Amino acid sequence: MLHTMKKDIHPKYYPNAVIKCSCGNKITAGSTKESMDIEICSACHPFFTGKEKIIDTAGRVEKFKTRMAKKEEVLKKKETTKKTVKKAPKKEPAKKTVKKVVTKKPVKKTIAKKSK
Repeated sequence: MLHTMKKDIHPKYYPNAVIKCSCGNKITAGSTKESMDIEICSACHPFFTGKEKIIDTAGRVEKFKTRMAKKEEVLKKKETTKKTVKKAPKKEPAKKTVKKVVTKKPVKKTIAKKSK
């Protein structure tokens, strides 16, 4: 039994599709799209090149740096306010009153001698 593909449901296939990278590299491969523009490829990716490179697609690095700068400012403000605010002297705890416990003296039991 031979299964055949259904007709008119598959996208058009381009065996010589061109993939362009932002670094200028062009790759020819088969795809359902005739051409594609990509941001990074194996020629410029840090994993393959061994060079450190920050890949920032949506300004994420700048957003992170601004958040960290704000956090440092807040921490510095807290430190300066702690230094300027004088601590109130500690209150001495109230003296405890000691109650005298009165104990009763032990009662001596006398044994009466029986007379004969």
